[in-house]
Amino acid sequence: MNWHLYILSGVFIIAGVFHLIKPKAFIRIMPLYIPYHKQLVYLSGIAEIMAGIGILFVQTRFFSIWAIIGMLVVFFPVHIHMLINKKASLNLPKSVLIFRILLQFGLIYWAQLYF
Repeated sequence: MNWHLYILSGVFIIAGVFHLIKPKAFIRIMPLYIPYHKQLVYLSGIAEIMAGIGILFVQTRFFSIWAIIGMLVVFFPVHIHMLINKKASLNLPKSVLIFRILLQFGLIYWAQLYF
């Protein structure tokens, strides 16, 4: 198996774990029009962990890659919200917030390489 696949898996597993151990940080960045912040943070964390693990197995890789791409697309409004809302920005510089949006595209590209 390609070592890049292990890194991609690790990125999503670690991100998912952080959703579970630091949910307040993720709740803080969610737009107000999205309901059930706490539940969605936990659900997305579990989904990221499962997708990260799933890409390591041939039998689940296709579904897991689609899950990762779907999550990255669904998370775009959160990144835009962070860019335009000072309170949600976590006091990160605008350049970092813009980079995070661009990183979403990079992660989508990276994930789709494993189809």
